[in-house]
Amino acid sequence: MKETATQEFNRAARLLPSSLRAAVLQLPTAVAAKVEEVRLRTGQKPSAVVGDVEINILPEYRVKPSDLQLVLEIATRASVHSYADNIRMGFVTAEGGCRLGLCGTAATENGRVTALRRLSSLCIRIPHEKKGCADTVFERLIGEGFESTIIISPPAGGKTTLLRELVRKLSEFGKRVCLVDERNEVAGTFEGESCFDLGDKTDILTGAPKAEGVFMLLRSMAPQIIAFDEISSPLDIEAVQLSANCGVKLLVTAHGNGIDDLKSRTLYRRLLDGGIFRRAVIIENNEGVRSYKVEELM
Repeated sequence: MKETATQEFNRAARLLPSSLRAAVLQLPTAVAAKVEEVRLRTGQKPSAVVGDVEINILPEYRVKPSDLQLVLEIATRASVHSYADNIRMGFVTAEGGCRLGLCGTAATENGRVTALRRLSSLCIRIPHEKKGCADTVFERLIGEGFESTIIISPPAGGKTTLLRELVRKLSEFGKRVCLVDERNEVAGTFEGESCFDLGDKTDILTGAPKAEGVFMLLRSMAPQIIAFDEISSPLDIEAVQLSANCGVKLLVTAHGNGIDDLKSRTLYRRLLDGGIFRRAVIIENNEGVRSYKVEELM
């Protein structure tokens, strides 16, 4: 059974120490359904993020280093060492797709982060499944045949939620969709099964870097569409170009405030000028209300 917004929130709350969990679960249901993040900073009040606002959860409480360590223990099922590579990169994805963003003291060697120690803060990102949020966008994208599409919004602007829903709708439309879920945020796969409904024709590759994952899928799964979240590095650009060169359509996301913003950055300019993407979906947020604008790029 797939989860409601409140169930997703409750799942995230279970990652917290008992005292904080009780306070979080006392939030009104209407507020809990809108919580996007829970943030813990050592020596500060715990907070919940709703839109652009942080709400103090337990004003008289100050987060202790042991609270952060306990959250990490719960999220990794007391197997922190097995998540060392993820922790080094500043995140852990827990059961159900909740991602922990981590800050602390980085140990480095030859300019490369080798470990993250003495946690100072963490952010629990709560994934949301919002069926129906992409209905209007989907009709625009599929009307004359699906073309490669990039979803653009600022951080925490709803890209992953929209991506998840578009993957589901494309799959239910009859397309073979392959998802490269590098950080396990889109599907929230646990013991081989997605915690979210991504459609019955979607194949999910979890944990692989995007470029390598795309190569694996092209070689073995004959995708019609490849989807992945957050283009953020030259290797991700290689994954996009590899897919396009093989005639596979793409559905991807990027951080930005629109096409002009992306074109002002070297990483994206070559990609957009190359004509790989035919459409863009721009996510706009007006006082907490999200809207979607489809732009033709070709």
